[in-house]
Amino acid sequence: MIDRYIRDAMRAVWSEKQKYDNWLAVELAVCEAWTDEGVVPAEDMVKLRDAMYDVDRLNEIFARTHHDMTAFTRSITERLGPEGRWIHLGLTSSDVIDTAQAIQLTQAATVLIADVDEVLDVLAQRALEHKATLMMGRTHGIHAEPMTFGLKLALWWDEMRRNRRRLEDARSIMSVGKISGAVGTHATVSPAIEEQVCSKLGLEAAPVSNQVIQRDRHAQFVTTLAIVAASLEKFATEIRSLQRTEVSEVQEPFEEGQTGSSAMPHKRNPELSERICGLARLIRGHAVTALENVALWHERDISHSSAERLILPDSCYALDYILTLFAQVMRGLKVMPDRMMGNVELTRGIVFSQRVLLALVEKGMSREEAYDLTQHYGHQAWDEGLDFRDLLKTDASVSERLTATELASLFDYGYYTRYVDDVLHRLGLS
Repeated sequence: MIDRYIRDAMRAVWSEKQKYDNWLAVELAVCEAWTDEGVVPAEDMVKLRDAMYDVDRLNEIFARTHHDMTAFTRSITERLGPEGRWIHLGLTSSDVIDTAQAIQLTQAATVLIADVDEVLDVLAQRALEHKATLMMGRTHGIHAEPMTFGLKLALWWDEMRRNRRRLEDARSIMSVGKISGAVGTHATVSPAIEEQVCSKLGLEAAPVSNQVIQRDRHAQFVTTLAIVAASLEKFATEIRSLQRTEVSEVQEPFEEGQTGSSAMPHKRNPELSERICGLARLIRGHAVTALENVALWHERDISHSSAERLILPDSCYALDYILTLFAQVMRGLKVMPDRMMGNVELTRGIVFSQRVLLALVEKGMSREEAYDLTQHYGHQAWDEGLDFRDLLKTDASVSERLTATELASLFDYGYYTRYVDDVLHRLGLS
């Protein structure tokens, strides 16, 4: 991932230093457990607690061995005396790498959950702010019936609340380690050692493993990130649509001095929302790779390893970035209620067609006749630039069933907003 899309908190989680620090933490936790078992002498453990890797030496060894764990452990043991023989006792590389990576993924999920909380806060604030801001509800991109902008944002808030639970589940499913040795038999390191090490590191011990922690866990993690990103893409796509010149109901934050086009000075493009959409696609692609990593040969191969070096940090970087970016967009989003109301009235009352339909049915007209009548006047109003409400007043079959007062009462926008507070209360937002 390029620096442009990496924030400091997530960078710290996935730094090389953090990775090797986690590897060392696993190695030393195993040594501590062996000490408790009476295998490692206490006086050796005192020295081991000061063990440290050397990155430069690690890289030199790797250039010769082409094995990162061998290079790592040798860079440690070269700096120790005889007590160095206890490093990596009974372990296979994946015991260290997968357990340490589980720590990273757990930490990354915690950062992402905090990001989601920020998004939830700003969505709640703006949903309440605009709970009565009337706008046009659209289906198929076409005017349907009026709603409120706050109700739209409440829907987003509820979706992000589900995403928070998904991230919590993903964090839980990844918070497992394995210290079970080659192919997971515990032949060289007992389940008791595994339990103690994982507990010390804040993880659960995988109930059963082979040479690796099973990649269905990682697939769940990355697909969860993809779902969260898909939600953000949905929200951002809506903002982009509402910002179109012909609609102009909202506008992304646009700073003084910012340019939208090198050629057209008037342009104010929804580039932040477009960026969210683009990076969401990246994460979605990584989810496919994570799913393909589930199937490994026998007890393990390393076809997943190279892919994970890219998809795990990059998915976390990208989602962390676009969550924060979306919160920024929503915090500074310019909402234009007058334009929203102008668009509601754009079709000159045809949005009331269902109300008229239902009223005529209740007054004894068949549904088919009422539907044909309201459809006829709705299409005429739209095609000829006439007012739907005025056309209805000229129809004898309407006036036979509805008084002028009853007909006028149907054209009340408050009818569509009367339950907004109930919905917000049900969500716990009121």
